Amino acid sequence: MKETRTPPRQRRPLEEAVRLGKEIYQRDILPQVQADHFGEYVAIDVDSGSWAVASTENSALESLRGLRPDAINVLMERVGYRALRSFGAGPLRTTE
Repeated sequence: MKETRTPPRQRRPLEEAVRLGKEIYQRDILPQVQADHFGEYVAIDVDSGSWAVASTENSALESLRGLRPDAINVLMERVGYRALRSFGAGPLRTTE
């Protein structure tokens, strides 16, 4: 029996990975997490659309790696916030 392998994944250009990840987050994930996971982190495998949510960035990434160990194009989002962290530029919470 001949073993078939999937070709190794390629790293996408940063701008493309971010654009695709944000589209997936807005379209597929946010409606499912916005009510019950405010302030938590979502790790998204941009290539497969798989995702995981957890209370910390590391936990979300570890959960995603459990689902998709081959994920290399990963975007992190924080539910209810415009950015993952603040550097003193103003409020990060969304106003919607």
